[in-house]
Amino acid sequence: LWECSPQEDFSFSDLASEYFGHAPSPMEAAGTLIRLHSSPMYFYKKGKGHYRAAPPDALKAALASAERKRVQAALQERYTQELSAFTLPPEFSGMVQQLLYKPDRNSIEVKALEAACAATHLSPAHLLQRCGAVPSSHDYHLHRFLLENFPRGTGFSEVELSICGDLPLAEDTAFSIDDAVTTEIDDAFSVRKLPGGNWRIGVHIAAPSLGIEHGSEGDQIAMQRMSTVYMPGNKITMLPDRVIQEFTLSEDRVCPALSMYLEVDPETLSVLGTESRIERIHIAANLRHDTLEQLFNEDTLAAGRLDYPFASELTLLWNLAQKLEAARGKSTENGIPQIDFNFHVENDYVTISTRQRGSPIDKVVSELMIFVNAEWGRLLAAHEIPGIYRSQNNGKVKMSTVPAPHQGLGVAQYLWSSSPLRRYVDFVNQRQIISLLREEPPVFSKNDTALFAVIRDFDAAYTAYNEFQRNMERYWCLRWLMQENVFQAEALVLRENLIKFSRIPLIGRIPSLPELPPSTKVILEIADIDLLDLNFNARFVSRMEEPEVADAIC
Repeated sequence: LWECSPQEDFSFSDLASEYFGHAPSPMEAAGTLIRLHSSPMYFYKKGKGHYRAAPPDALKAALASAERKRVQAALQERYTQELSAFTLPPEFSGMVQQLLYKPDRNSIEVKALEAACAATHLSPAHLLQRCGAVPSSHDYHLHRFLLENFPRGTGFSEVELSICGDLPLAEDTAFSIDDAVTTEIDDAFSVRKLPGGNWRIGVHIAAPSLGIEHGSEGDQIAMQRMSTVYMPGNKITMLPDRVIQEFTLSEDRVCPALSMYLEVDPETLSVLGTESRIERIHIAANLRHDTLEQLFNEDTLAAGRLDYPFASELTLLWNLAQKLEAARGKSTENGIPQIDFNFHVENDYVTISTRQRGSPIDKVVSELMIFVNAEWGRLLAAHEIPGIYRSQNNGKVKMSTVPAPHQGLGVAQYLWSSSPLRRYVDFVNQRQIISLLREEPPVFSKNDTALFAVIRDFDAAYTAYNEFQRNMERYWCLRWLMQENVFQAEALVLRENLIKFSRIPLIGRIPSLPELPPSTKVILEIADIDLLDLNFNARFVSRMEEPEVADAIC
């Protein structure tokens, strides 16, 4: 029909007459009309009963497009069949991450994957795992996070550093307190008795802002990352290793530091005054939790033991920390002890240990950090220099450039400035403090839009990083259950059907849980564990009875 049709517009009856060689019968005319109307690539509709033949080039292109669609449909069908049989098509080998994390719904690969998921009743991640395309459930979660937050990778470019050799050398030597795996050592302490009898307590903070100029490539790197990312067994640092090694407060080194000295009355342990300095200080030792806590704890303090390194200095700091805590109105003597869980991952084997929060080590570090962060916040506010403050009102924490009370800590103002190797907010606040001490114009002026941008970007990044850390801790809790072959476990009812495991920081909902009051201890039977969805199924077995007093004593 297309070959014998005229170039101009024509009616279906005229073409039927030409085709059949006579006036068409009603059946012949209807047949011609049906063929014309059902062939839109060959004939364009130009009105009621009128058509025009497609130009040869347009027809050729339309036929080629139809052939491509036919080939793609056949290819999509092959993909679907192979995926439904849990076989990864060879064409999928280089695009698994795209299919998992950024699927293009218009591509035939995604359409085939969705069709196979519908046929097998599996999610894309579970189906690809059955096909062998997701060999590591850990990497599945890690790669999703990296693609969303570090699309250009986690490597660093070369960073130029300023030289800090002209800083005065402090008279004292300092020591730090950190856990065994910490490499970004931000803070250290020094203790010295002054000639008049008062104590001088030094709090020394690593000062990377002295070596990284505002607006430099190193500053841009820190501003893009905003914080170190922590996860069990690994971390992604905010600053390059070279910068960390240059400014971390490692033992047997003289390091640049922003220091605050507290003059303390020896009798009352009242803080008589403070002084802030930019200097270099010799770090005598890096004390580690795993060894120090066996020597420096409530029992050894009560016994008056002083037979370990820095024992007298730590005892003085402990007494001062209690004084500072009481001054904030935050005594924890009668509080409910809180437990911290520590994850150690080595060669895919996870160890989850517990540590009671509020130990003498924790209190010494936390109280002195709260003090210097509040004091430096007061100093900036007194000189009308903006900083990034953290305030709390009615349980809600927010960041702003205006000082406000932090009800949870019991201080009039509070800012983060004691972890500049790990958080960009601390880095920015340290710059502002150093500008004040050097009597230079601050890097960020009042109502500076760049400062508000830092708050916005930091809040978004810090929230994403914390959520990732929580998810990975949940992942390793589930791995621990599998690793230790835990089929039954003790748990504590939080509310309704929400429970928390006793030995690991894992929370979940148990549909079969009967109505029980909060804090009831129960026994659960662990069933399915899904490392991709980070979930598990468990069944309520029984309620744990409270032991008799005599049994408890025994």
